[in-house]
Amino acid sequence: MLCLVENHLLPRTAAFFDLDKTVIAKSSTLAFSKSFYQGGLINRRAVLRTAYSQFVYLVGGADHDQTERMREYLSALCKGWDVQQVREIVAEALHGLIGPIIYDEAASLIEEHHTAGRDVVIVSTSGAEVVEPIGELLGADRVVATRMVVEDGRFTGEVEYYAYGPTKAEAVAELAESEGYDLDRCYAYSDSVTDIPMLEAVGHPHAVNPDRGLRREAAARGWTVLSFSRPVRLRERLPSLSLPPRPVLAAIAAVGAAAATAGLVWYAGRRRAAYARI
Repeated sequence: MLCLVENHLLPRTAAFFDLDKTVIAKSSTLAFSKSFYQGGLINRRAVLRTAYSQFVYLVGGADHDQTERMREYLSALCKGWDVQQVREIVAEALHGLIGPIIYDEAASLIEEHHTAGRDVVIVSTSGAEVVEPIGELLGADRVVATRMVVEDGRFTGEVEYYAYGPTKAEAVAELAESEGYDLDRCYAYSDSVTDIPMLEAVGHPHAVNPDRGLRREAAARGWTVLSFSRPVRLRERLPSLSLPPRPVLAAIAAVGAAAATAGLVWYAGRRRAAYARI
């Protein structure tokens, strides 16, 4: 159990959660490939390649170059998709894909942080259209997520804001300033080595189901390592909560399924540009 309820005479605090493999058991970006295939957006080869990417993501075995190649491929794949068509496909898939894969341990932590008087903030690379309703269902107070551009009803492949790596830490710092959080007394949770900047930003970092890079860093820095292994259907875990109507789910989830994939390329390009200036 967490510590006692916050002393409200002290500055406010928060708990910052990554989403994929931290709160939910899969990559929210890659989970929709079979549904997109059934809807005619991608072919069988794309399904197999995306399934392989999901496998690599889950076992944490991809090196940097492999990851970048897959990110570029997925970004190119979703560019130009008709948003309404994607919404209709996701409307049939989201309930069954996301609802059953919430970690019971994560839901318990969220409850405990709220009991202790802390805000709960989901900070995810996935699209805001997916992350915001998931955050609402979990009772999160705020959400930070990727936002991408849509023009004439289609994905452009351009990203307005990409919540990845150092930009997550920047968002945490901005929230701390605007909301009055004392970061030395805040908590953060993630599975990925790319989230080290966010974990470094708080006084109580936690590695959840960490990849190999984060596990090494956690051991070196003495960070707490947690193992989440009990996915549970959200309705069973939180029976008082119900999912929004399916048309609403479609509208909020469609862009998010493509947002993170496109944003990854934006971030990689920014890094290359930065290296070129050195």
